[in-house]
Amino acid sequence: MKTVYVDNNATTRTAPEAVEAMLPYFSDLYGNPSSMHFFGGQVEKELKQARAKIAALIGAAPEEIVYTSCGTESDNTAIWATLRSYPEKRHVITTRVEHPAINNQVNYLRQSGFRVTEVGVDREGRLNMDHLRDAISEETAIISVMWANNETGVIFPVEEIAELAASHGVVFHTDAIQVVGKIPINLKETKIDLLSLSGHKLHAPKGIGVLYVRKGTKFKPFIVGGHQERGRRGGTENVPYIIGLGKAAELAMDSLPDEATRVKALRDRLEQGLLSAVPNSMVNGDREHRLPNTASISFEYVEGEAILIHLSNVGICASSGSACTSGSLEPSHVLRAMGVPFTAVHGSMRFSLSVYNTEEEIDYILEHVPKTIAKLRSISPFWKDGKPVESALLTGTVSCSVTPAGSAH
Repeated sequence: MKTVYVDNNATTRTAPEAVEAMLPYFSDLYGNPSSMHFFGGQVEKELKQARAKIAALIGAAPEEIVYTSCGTESDNTAIWATLRSYPEKRHVITTRVEHPAINNQVNYLRQSGFRVTEVGVDREGRLNMDHLRDAISEETAIISVMWANNETGVIFPVEEIAELAASHGVVFHTDAIQVVGKIPINLKETKIDLLSLSGHKLHAPKGIGVLYVRKGTKFKPFIVGGHQERGRRGGTENVPYIIGLGKAAELAMDSLPDEATRVKALRDRLEQGLLSAVPNSMVNGDREHRLPNTASISFEYVEGEAILIHLSNVGICASSGSACTSGSLEPSHVLRAMGVPFTAVHGSMRFSLSVYNTEEEIDYILEHVPKTIAKLRSISPFWKDGKPVESALLTGTVSCSVTPAGSAH
């Protein structure tokens, strides 16, 4: 069966060039980079080169790069390292639309006695900057705001927020896991203190992440152990995956123009095609300030779970906009925060593209999605004779038990 993969905000294909670069470090070049002998020393040299490539992609200095196991570890480390560095400050500011790697962590902090402010968004998914400004106090230790939302692709003004935080002496962290490799980043021109990225979101393997730590930022390690990473993260480095991430960063630097032009054009063609072919459909989020690869679309009066299953049967791999987890009936916290109507929030889908997607694949999606929606609506109690049955909606409920668009960090 043909496979069309448009779930790249969940994970990406590891680039063949990255796989090739990694292979010698599983078998031939297996030395410990911390060893004093030449066998480990040659590995340490390659780690430095990978560090330089990753730093170049985000406009950082190599010594500001700390290797981690994943984006979630980077996010957790950013907040915990800051709170441990400023024990007198007990307030954290974040948003209502963060990835679970942040919002579950701040829920734990709240239960542990910290004060947490979650800033809201408007109907287009844009941050309420007035709320954020008003929330800052002398007690605030850290502001953590994602650079772009993983479900809608809406980009937040993190450079402006970093300036605001710096003016109040507050540490600023951004979860940039959906951004790195998709839009240009130059941290030297910002006041961002901490930034998280994840390898498997930019065509490196799963199991490798990075936390950027700006020079001079107070930092007490989250994982304490050996002297690796300048004492900022104990544990022997995952050498093959770091080599793979270095190669992926190099490739991402070269493909940024393709993301901004060809990938964006494919995304826009997909959106326009679906909106034209499917009545009662809508794009979620600010269409001007978005990642070039992400389309969040709601199809009213159908279930995202049912759409996913039907599309999977013809080889199309996308995500539901739902944030459901096993045993939960809760729809996406992001779309709820935006005020997406009940009739649409359950039928939301996320299509996230990469540089490997083609025009032929977009045609395939445009061929199958409208037919799928029409088929599902034909058996829906909420839809009759080509239009919604409003009275049925008042008592209707929609079940939910699918993998979320939020995706693992």
